[in-house]
Amino acid sequence: MDGVHRAGVPGVYAEVRDAGRTWSGASGVADVRTGRPVTPDMRHRVGSVTKTFTAAAVMQQVEQGRIRLDAPIGGYLPRLVPGERGKKITVRMLLNHTSGIPDYIPYAFPSLQGFPSRPDVSAKSLDDNRFRQFRPAELIEMGLAAPPVGEPGGPEGVYSNTNYLLLGQLLEQVTGTTAEEYITRNVIERAGLRHTGFPTGPRIEGPHSRMYEALYGLIDAPRDYSVYNMSWTGTGAALVSTMEDLNRFYGKLLDGKIVNRSSLAQMQRTLPVRALDGSTIEYGLGLHKVTVQGCGTFWGHDGTVWGAGTMSLTRADGKRQMSVAINLQRWNTRDSSGMPQHHAIDDALLALYRQAMCDSGSPAGTETASQVSAFVP
Repeated sequence: MDGVHRAGVPGVYAEVRDAGRTWSGASGVADVRTGRPVTPDMRHRVGSVTKTFTAAAVMQQVEQGRIRLDAPIGGYLPRLVPGERGKKITVRMLLNHTSGIPDYIPYAFPSLQGFPSRPDVSAKSLDDNRFRQFRPAELIEMGLAAPPVGEPGGPEGVYSNTNYLLLGQLLEQVTGTTAEEYITRNVIERAGLRHTGFPTGPRIEGPHSRMYEALYGLIDAPRDYSVYNMSWTGTGAALVSTMEDLNRFYGKLLDGKIVNRSSLAQMQRTLPVRALDGSTIEYGLGLHKVTVQGCGTFWGHDGTVWGAGTMSLTRADGKRQMSVAINLQRWNTRDSSGMPQHHAIDDALLALYRQAMCDSGSPAGTETASQVSAFVP
């Protein structure tokens, strides 16, 4: 972790568990202005790790017979997804990103459209939306209005936050309460998490770090976005948690304590999905599979929001767990063609992940290295 800090990340904090033993630590600062240090127990915006919580909530409703995985979403949400699209896209396709519905983020943040090729891309939208209150239906409409990224049910998926906002609306429809309330009662509380929840305002409650966004060199020096209205991402990426809570959650999920074994098996049926950074990941129903050479198969999720990155992975046998938080995002600068360039932080993070997942001596292959080091927004 000191290496990650030295490479340029202001603060990094983590918890690693191995066969009943727990290690936690932190390196660097939570505030570059005051020098306040980061601590292992800080709360953090965990981004798309939220998707596993949402997927688990949907699977609970599948177990109760209120949702059918292979039923068309239009049968549940005819106003949101009308017509042929609503008939072709199933709940499963939303969960594993094979719906063909594109991500709404470039339309909610229009100054980011066309990255990296457009020369006038800027951070203006990040500041414009800091306190904006989005409605889920408004964001979903943006995604549905954009050109499809594939045919529903294709052999490969395309990662899209729109899918998980639709799943939030599905939960609301079948449970009669908000998705956030349902997930809190039936996933977060069931797992015994004490420091995890959906934010009720733009500020994080409890001890936390500032969260610095560089936007590939467009923001110099990186700007603090820890105060932000998270309605722009909702049931896709809005959760706040701690690294201890994330390890506890994934441990209980993979042990069949949040959903039953049959549901877990469905969640672990993976296919290739193109992530927002262009890499290909093995994705199930809200779970990301990472196979590390000489170390085993891990399940979990990663995520980013403005200024905050998280990686949480648990080995298939449940005995080895890693959750890591960093308070700087999109640190890579761009070349003359606009493409992000390799940075020392990339290597330092990979070294941290290798040691946390496998101890220092176990190698990771090239393909695995890219999987583990790529945060999925």
